Amino acid sequence: MNRRFLLVLLSSVSTAVLFLFLIVQFPGESGSFGLKLMGLRIKQGNNTFSALHRKLLHGTTMKEPNRLPGEKCTKADIVINQGATRPLPTGIPTYTVEIMNICVTGCDISGIHLNCGWFSSARLINPKTFRRLRYNDCLVNDGKPLINGGTVSFQYANTFLYPLSVSRVICS
Repeated sequence: MNRRFLLVLLSSVSTAVLFLFLIVQFPGESGSFGLKLMGLRIKQGNNTFSALHRKLLHGTTMKEPNRLPGEKCTKADIVINQGATRPLPTGIPTYTVEIMNICVTGCDISGIHLNCGWFSSARLINPKTFRRLRYNDCLVNDGKPLINGGTVSFQYANTFLYPLSVSRVICS
């Protein structure tokens, strides 16, 4: 009986190792074979990620932006990640957004404005965290500095994911 149990266990472990090997070895349409199997969608152009009923997907490789001499930070030091989360009880899809300061020079960044179109949400968002000022202009963190390594996050609900990108920042 113990031999049978060990044989089944060994077979299961071997299958799992083979599956992980396939995920690592065979790239697919959405970045890797494994991500394609899990039904994830990745759009690296503006760092937008989504996945069915998953929190957030992290782990993009970022390269340091080209800086002008004397420039402490750029809008490239702000990274935006989005991911689909559990829908509202009414069925409206929801998305979680993380806005991160990844400034390698140790700078705090304030006055973060995003291109956001006609952004709106069926779920209330704290306006001190994120608000639309006018068409295609949303303000993050009430304009206050986002400390180096800091993150601001919020959830919104709408029938589609809004593409968000940084339009301008102020180096503090």
